[in-house]
Amino acid sequence: MRGIDPAVLLSYSWFCVAAASHLGIEVTKSWALRKAEKERHTLLRAVHIYKKHRVQYEIRTYFRFIHLQRLTESTCDTYLEYIERNLPEGCALKVTKVECQKMSEHLTPPNKD
Repeated sequence: MRGIDPAVLLSYSWFCVAAASHLGIEVTKSWALRKAEKERHTLLRAVHIYKKHRVQYEIRTYFRFIHLQRLTESTCDTYLEYIERNLPEGCALKVTKVECQKMSEHLTPPNKD
């Protein structure tokens, strides 16, 4: 999750963890980055003259992460739809799915009997 207000982001992460616990989803980790990502923009105060007079604006972006494990596909779809519908203003959500699959037989080492 990413947002511009750390308090809103924290309350939304609590909401996501509570929704996961109600659905029986295992939450392994929930953490935030220590520092915000800063983006600075410098603009001239006057359009035509006074090049020395400038104004600086700074945009801070805060991040929070949640790890969920052992989800079925239907539970995952239901959970994602629910938290996306309740996404507050100023927050964005990015989901990364990782799936564990069985290794092919030609790649597994032979049994030593």
